[in-house]
Amino acid sequence: MIVLGTAALLVAACGGDDDTNTGDGPGTNDTVAEDDDTPQENEQAEAVTLVLQTFGDFGYDAAIEEFEELNPHITVDHQRMGELRDFAPQLAQWIAAGSGAGDVVGLEEGILLQYIENPDGFLDLFEYGAEELEGVYLDWKWERGITEDGRLIGLGTDVGGLAMCYRADLFEEAGLPSDREEVSALWPTWDDYLEAGRQFRDSGADAAWLDSATGVVQPYVMQNSDVFFYDTDGQFIGDTNPVFREAWDFGLNLAEEDLTAGLITWSDEWTAGFQASDFATRPCPSWMTGAIEDRAGDAHAGAWDVASIPGGAGNWGGSYLGVPAQTEHPQEAYELAKFLTSPDGQLHAFEAMGGMPSSLEGLSDPRFTETTNPYFRDAPVGEIMAATVTELEPIHLGALHQQTWENVFEPAMQRAEAGTESSDDAFQSAVGEAETLQ
Repeated sequence: MIVLGTAALLVAACGGDDDTNTGDGPGTNDTVAEDDDTPQENEQAEAVTLVLQTFGDFGYDAAIEEFEELNPHITVDHQRMGELRDFAPQLAQWIAAGSGAGDVVGLEEGILLQYIENPDGFLDLFEYGAEELEGVYLDWKWERGITEDGRLIGLGTDVGGLAMCYRADLFEEAGLPSDREEVSALWPTWDDYLEAGRQFRDSGADAAWLDSATGVVQPYVMQNSDVFFYDTDGQFIGDTNPVFREAWDFGLNLAEEDLTAGLITWSDEWTAGFQASDFATRPCPSWMTGAIEDRAGDAHAGAWDVASIPGGAGNWGGSYLGVPAQTEHPQEAYELAKFLTSPDGQLHAFEAMGGMPSSLEGLSDPRFTETTNPYFRDAPVGEIMAATVTELEPIHLGALHQQTWENVFEPAMQRAEAGTESSDDAFQSAVGEAETLQ
């Protein structure tokens, strides 16, 4: 089996140097270099620098290196713009101003729809040859990048197949099974997950069951609803969507039963919580495995494992690459976006940080399906997560979804978890604030 790298490989590593895809079909390595008559002509082409702006860790170092080797006249300036909550408002300002954005930018699914509904700030990639890519990706992933009037503004990167990451060593200390198949059998439903948490707590374990009450909300809703905060007409329904309120109540019930650590996701305290073994489980879309390895560090290699998530399949997260209309190098920018989202580019990213491919070829490639992760006790992460998205009906996220969650409901839920506001008061104050975003 192919084996993922450890934490030392998280930023810059990937598979072997001979992983070049030699296929002739669309979405492979048919980059700018292949459009020229000879490599010598390409080397004599005008030098171009493309700015790539992403958030978090897209795992692109090895893919960029390969792209530059294939296109020696192009240099990629990869600018990592912090977390999504930092990058999203900056990008919105740059798109509105017509300057400041990179040649290629990352678009998380929670912010994609605002640009699908107002696409003038992005190029229509069909005008640069993207028709060749139809059929490369999961149908729903491809279709989400297309506007109502038929413009393609985003090429899919990863999808967030759902699993549950857990601390096998802490489970053993608490007298719970630690084998991933037995752990999966512990919690076919979220109620079963709650009961297992009670057993963990009652064992006297020196850790919380879950990092935060907010951590269960998105997977719960993604599994059980076809809408979240907004209906398909763009109307706010966060106050009337019963599944969202169920998820809110379930998360805060975990907190009330002293099962959560009360940490804020992506904060320094959250990172410290991984390192101090402050909690035993974390809902884990595929991209979260890289985040956990990065934050928990070498000291916890082999302590974490991956099991099925309560409630069955689902998708949480996933991104796109778009080309802002302000780019001065539109064709080259398209070629970069195409390469990074090709099956080979997606597999590079998977090997670097765990992002699950959204291309059909990538999902069936042994580099994904047969991969084990030594950091997670050799968990077969590809096998566990592959079945979670192939038949998925994706949930509708409104144009203001990310802002509504990160700036409104998540902080309100954190106040309720901390006990500074009641659950009902926090919910109603968040509803009022969300309604002003319209």
